[in-house]
Amino acid sequence: MSSFGLKLIAIITMLIDHIGAVFITPNTTSYLIFRSIGRLAFPIFVFLLVEGFHHTRDAKKYLTRLGIFALLSEIPFDLAFYGEFHMGHQNIFFTLFLGLLLIMLMKEVEIKFPKNVVVINLINALLVIGFSIVAFLLKTDYNFLGILLITAFYLFRGSKVLLVLSILLIFGTPIGSISILATLSMVFIALYNGEKGKSMKYFFYIFYPAHLLILFLISKYVIM
Repeated sequence: MSSFGLKLIAIITMLIDHIGAVFITPNTTSYLIFRSIGRLAFPIFVFLLVEGFHHTRDAKKYLTRLGIFALLSEIPFDLAFYGEFHMGHQNIFFTLFLGLLLIMLMKEVEIKFPKNVVVINLINALLVIGFSIVAFLLKTDYNFLGILLITAFYLFRGSKVLLVLSILLIFGTPIGSISILATLSMVFIALYNGEKGKSMKYFFYIFYPAHLLILFLISKYVIM
């Protein structure tokens, strides 16, 4: 399966999740089913983020795109889930932005101290703690758990077993609740063949704020 195929699966499961969050009464069976399906999306996005970092020719441009769409997506995100501008929860692009910046810095540390494992581990551990605190304070989607998962996918890239264990350890906590079902995403990730597939890069960026805005408009003006 190409990265294009993985992106399609991620946005479809994310859309199902968001439909459940916006339109279905919380704590009902239907609600839990929709939200559970949505748990597959984030690990796939994280996997693609790390793969993208390793294959991109310009990580800074990649980071800039994430930052721009984080800002563009915030109002649609707030409207879809809260019906108003809401400072208490930031969209997923902020999590991915912080995660990419983190692994960029970790890579720089590895390059600067190629023979000093102790220094690398110490600095990178401090970076992970620092970025986790930032994600917690900013209240980004998936919070510090998202940062930890991005770190794990970066460190354990190439080992499907360790990636599964990472999801279980990070999302198999009380904080993660139904997110433990995110481990099922590894079924699709395991099928990744390293190919890029169709190039519709900006479609996936634009889809996020666009679908949130559409969901808000439907909930506001169609389903009263």
